[in-house]
Amino acid sequence: MKWQQIALGALQTNCYLVANSDRSCLIFDPGAEGKKLINLLNQRKLKPSAIMLTHAHFDHIGAVDEIRDLYKIPVFIHKLEEKWLGDPALNGSQLFMPEDSLTVNPANHIIKDEGSMKIADFEFSIFQTPGHSPGSVSYYFAKAGFVIAGDALFQGSVGRTDLRGGNESQLLKSIHEKLLTLPEETYVLPGHGPVTTIGAEMDSNPFLNGF
Repeated sequence: MKWQQIALGALQTNCYLVANSDRSCLIFDPGAEGKKLINLLNQRKLKPSAIMLTHAHFDHIGAVDEIRDLYKIPVFIHKLEEKWLGDPALNGSQLFMPEDSLTVNPANHIIKDEGSMKIADFEFSIFQTPGHSPGSVSYYFAKAGFVIAGDALFQGSVGRTDLRGGNESQLLKSIHEKLLTLPEETYVLPGHGPVTTIGAEMDSNPFLNGF
């Protein structure tokens, strides 16, 4: 199993392609620039199986409908943010890009609980990691040794908590109880910025000291 990071849109939001040897893949957070993403999928001859969302902020969902409509694949999101896709006030686009507010069609599948999930030949675990937003989730691929953490944990930082439904203490609790308990060598694939590891953030992330 291999993953690839591609930064999309004005905020350079990280989209991830997780692919198996048969070239089937999962797409995580296609935030913008659908054509750029489609070109990459075509170049690598990948066959998307689903779109997985870590949360529903506008910079993580902008290309969802374009990708879903082309490949006829389902979209997954946590139940606490299923209504955010179609509501610019909730997904933040009304605030940050009022002249181009974003609405996305409803998700095909709603994530209701934590636990293991299998899509095609992909097996992974879902962690509820709220704090940046109420329905934030992280996707952990234990065998491959990486976690897609959305905007919960970054290299040397953590997600902002001043947007709708954000909660700083909840975010720190999520990080410490769900992410920092993973093996230290686990790669953290964040929603923005470079890839890091659990061990590196335990040692040097100033936002996590003194929790």
